Amino acid sequence: MHKRALSALGAIALMLLVGCYGGSRPKHIGDAAPDFTLQDSDRKVTLSDYHGQVVVLNIWASWCPPCVEETPALIAMQQKLKDKGVTIVAVSIDEDADAYHRFIKDHGVNFLTVRDPDRKTANLYGTFGWPETYIIDRKGVIRRKFIGAADWTSPEITSYLENL
Repeated sequence: MHKRALSALGAIALMLLVGCYGGSRPKHIGDAAPDFTLQDSDRKVTLSDYHGQVVVLNIWASWCPPCVEETPALIAMQQKLKDKGVTIVAVSIDEDADAYHRFIKDHGVNFLTVRDPDRKTANLYGTFGWPETYIIDRKGVIRRKFIGAADWTSPEITSYLENL
């Protein structure tokens, strides 16, 4: 029975690996980042306005635990890299404007964020998990995609962003 259980677990693990990674890169990697303009009650944001900068496009929500978890690292990374031409453009899918504004205030968010309750940007990028983050180089090309919370202060990520 023990061998059978291990064999079944191995088969499940293999299926998960194949299902998660079929050998091709994620959609949009190497392509020009789809442009968008969002207007909420606070600001209007157009992605192409940041051409010439490295953009960390973060799609998130205030009610999402991994999004909350990574917020301090995004704040620290923005503080450290803003003078090096790295800009966070955070798009919240929050439907509740009050919850969104409360989150921004309570967490001391220091990066550009805009609310997109209709999820137009998420749909444009094919985002379905939160958070999902796209790294866009200075020429407007998507170079990497992160699914889930990331440590934006890690030496690997910081170095990668500085060298784009």
